[in-house]
Amino acid sequence: MFDSLLIFLFPFVLLACFLLYWAGARHAYRHRPRTETGDPTALDWHFFVPCRDEETVVGATVAQLRGDFPAAHVWVIDDDSDDRTGHIVAALAEDDRRIHLVRRVRPDARTGKGDALNAAYDQLGEFLPADADRAGVVVCVVDADGRLDPGALAAVSGPAGFGDPEVGGVQVGVRMRNVDERRPLPERGRVANALARLLVRVQDMEFAVSNAGMQLLRVRTGSVGLGGNGQFTRLSALDRIAAVERRPWKRGALLEDYELGLHMILAGYRVTHVADAWVSQEGLPRLRRLLTQRTRWAQGNLQCVRYAPRIVSSRHYGGRGVLETLYTFCQPVAHLVTLALTAALLVLGGCGALVLWPVAPVLAVLAVGPFVLWGPVYRRDHAPQASRLTAVLWGLALWLYAYHLFVVSARGFVRMLRGRNGWAKTRRNAEPVTDGPVARES
Repeated sequence: MFDSLLIFLFPFVLLACFLLYWAGARHAYRHRPRTETGDPTALDWHFFVPCRDEETVVGATVAQLRGDFPAAHVWVIDDDSDDRTGHIVAALAEDDRRIHLVRRVRPDARTGKGDALNAAYDQLGEFLPADADRAGVVVCVVDADGRLDPGALAAVSGPAGFGDPEVGGVQVGVRMRNVDERRPLPERGRVANALARLLVRVQDMEFAVSNAGMQLLRVRTGSVGLGGNGQFTRLSALDRIAAVERRPWKRGALLEDYELGLHMILAGYRVTHVADAWVSQEGLPRLRRLLTQRTRWAQGNLQCVRYAPRIVSSRHYGGRGVLETLYTFCQPVAHLVTLALTAALLVLGGCGALVLWPVAPVLAVLAVGPFVLWGPVYRRDHAPQASRLTAVLWGLALWLYAYHLFVVSARGFVRMLRGRNGWAKTRRNAEPVTDGPVARES
């Protein structure tokens, strides 16, 4: 009897935690302060662009970075690409001394994004003069398809960013560059393209408002997470992490960006989020590619759970930061538990359904409402041309889209059990669909 009661009560506990976290994120988003800019010329900027088979996008990315940030250096890491990525970058580097090609060769290559970034970190250390002020050197990781806001360096240089010597890392917002593309799947029909456009749209909503709200909440709790695109870090902070962990980015980590943020806070630095600057990337119009990407993220989240004891005992994490981080760690686990509880309720059968029926409408509103309410917020800030009805429908789509988390959490857990920790690279939209493998498994 007691076990059955727990099965019925636990979903309510999970829902209450979700609503509390959502309310905090929405409040932080609505009351976000305007970013005060700083002087980017006071810092030395170096972009790290990790690449593996990125010939379709890397040239344009390097050109944008050099055009918008002429004083910065661009370090492109070719992780033993099978295509022309290395040749393209080498040709660009011949004509521009601020473009650097970091070549990696198998068997040392293709061992993870973290290893690729560590290789660039080592070469940057050799490039800088011995007397360089490494606290004034900032590294920014940009995806091979990334496009950085031209005002980003000024935004992250402000007093809330690297103008504060205690700040070791800054994460900017992320947006989907192809959100208004009419035919993301040119070889497919009208219905397929409509669904693909909607999939890209909800990814943009996810990052532009929902994830932004979570990051702004983390600013208040002192537990901001770094992302793999638009991630800024102070070189002296990377040095401090390397002194303890032997390298800034952990080998084999599937969520090396978030893991780096954990290490940075544990090392005594602050990590913050700048909402008024952004980096854009390609949204994924194909569900299969999205699930591949998100499975890696879910598995990486599960891998980070091992840091829980260090975070709980660290003097650099306050109580709110510990709770927020543990909540983040628990998300894939909560999804797995929810799946198990759903199966248990189905086994219990009609009796459980009769008990829950009177509160079912309330539960439905509480579960769906938070996602729907992000729709009008997104319309106001990012798509004012859309109608109010469209905004509500986008919010409903965001709710349906969230169910992919249950799938990827289960897939990530199974991969961990099978010892599959390889870096699954997601194909770019311009790459053809093939049946071959996309990841090197280890």
